[in-house]
Amino acid sequence: MATDSAARGEQGRPGMALRAWLSQPVDAAGVAAFRILFGAALLLSTLRFAAYGWIRELYIDPVFHFSYRGFEWVRPWPAPWLYLHFVVIGASALAVAVGWRTRWAAGLFCLAFTYVELLEKAAYLNHYYLVSLMAALLIVVPSASMWSLDARRLGSRPLVARWCYLLLGGQVAVVYSFAGVAKIGEDWLLHAEPLRTWLQAYADLPFVGPWLATPFAAYAMSWFGCIYDLSIVGWLLWRPSRPFALLAVFGFHGAIWILFPVGVFSLVMVICASLLCSPSWPRRFLGRHKSPPSQLGPDSSPQRLAPWAVAAILSYLGFQIAWPLRHFAIPGDVNWSEEGFRFAWRVMLVEKSGQVEFRVHADGEHWIDFPREQLTPLQHKMMSTAPDMIHEYALHLAQRLRARGHREVQVYADAYAALNGRPSQRLIDPTIDLAAVPRRAGSGSFVVPLHR
Repeated sequence: MATDSAARGEQGRPGMALRAWLSQPVDAAGVAAFRILFGAALLLSTLRFAAYGWIRELYIDPVFHFSYRGFEWVRPWPAPWLYLHFVVIGASALAVAVGWRTRWAAGLFCLAFTYVELLEKAAYLNHYYLVSLMAALLIVVPSASMWSLDARRLGSRPLVARWCYLLLGGQVAVVYSFAGVAKIGEDWLLHAEPLRTWLQAYADLPFVGPWLATPFAAYAMSWFGCIYDLSIVGWLLWRPSRPFALLAVFGFHGAIWILFPVGVFSLVMVICASLLCSPSWPRRFLGRHKSPPSQLGPDSSPQRLAPWAVAAILSYLGFQIAWPLRHFAIPGDVNWSEEGFRFAWRVMLVEKSGQVEFRVHADGEHWIDFPREQLTPLQHKMMSTAPDMIHEYALHLAQRLRARGHREVQVYADAYAALNGRPSQRLIDPTIDLAAVPRRAGSGSFVVPLHR
């Protein structure tokens, strides 16, 4: 009687039903398969990165690196140590894939990979950010409970708690959903930009080239891409539609991989999409049935979540939902000013071209600085259309001149950019001394508003 009353009392407390649901045991196969495929993809990506010579091109050869605000202190290792650093990235990715000391391996990979990501803002990619987040979540999620070296050493546990899928799958849902929301705009839906511009490059392909160059193809792909991103999470979660949704996933990301140079982005997204399927999908794929309850011992069931753990999970997902919305609190067009553009899943929305040169005034002397002389082609291309990077380079110029003994230094930018098929227009106010604007102030004070 007392026990029943206590149980009923617990069920009546706020949050108890949620705790019980999050703690429900489900098949661990889906999480284990994700760990294996994710680690293998990252190992492949690391080998590819080294084989193409990008370690030297992006991080060793440049004499200047664009940094993220607050992470200016992150600097590359000397050349031999940076190569060794990538060996650590590859080795930890392999350890994640095979499930050896998995949480430690995921933590090491996350730190090592994120360090590289922070070295050069010009090399920013959305899927690098996603890789860092998913690796961080693997530190928390018991992804090596089966099909791993850890499971052979410590014993296999074929069940994990439902919160594991909520955390990993929720992150994937955030990526897709915000990628879709970002496409709801005039450029993407009404003008089919930037796809209309990009697809012109394929006009000479045999058979499909002439069709890809038509406005109809650009509009069809733009609208399909928006609808896909907004709805694919629901279609994958709903069992009756899941087979068709998986075909859409493979078709969509396969087309992106063929048409656009996105590296391993398509492969990573296909692997991540598996987290929205049934937890038992790997067993069905391998022709095995889910382990019957009679084969699972009492120690196989996951422990019930503590209240603080529920709060931590909800706080993490809440932050991931709120963070991409920060640009709404910043005046101006986010695609133009790029304030709040990064780390917000604004995928494939922008085609910008630009040019910039700097007017330097130092102790009565005047000259033009051409950044192409100091930057790599990638750095120059990315900087010429990004106000925050133009500002950082101006601060770098001023700092370098002051180090040479100049006292009165002003740096002005003559910068023009074209966004998604619009005519080129001035990007930076040429009357503002960028060297006098603190970096923490952002770019709102010197960006010229976009003329529609």
